[in-house]
Amino acid sequence: MPAGVSWTRYLRMYGASIFAMFVGAQVVHQYYLPDLTIPEIPPSPGELRTELLGFKLREASAQQNAEAKPKLD
Repeated sequence: MPAGVSWTRYLRMYGASIFAMFVGAQVVHQYYLPDLTIPEIPPSPGELRTELLGFKLREASAQQNAEAKPKLD
């Protein structure tokens, strides 16, 4: 075995590392609570909860700036 470790010790360490990865992934999912539902109709841009709020704020301020500027025709 690698580095002179016995099979039993190697398998215990492998099992412990896999267990730690699964527990870590579960803790992250419980903390962040991701929305794993798949919508039937694709949402329009800016409608997803996973998008950044800054994007929505910039988009809203850009629309307000466009409305406030007079057109020079």
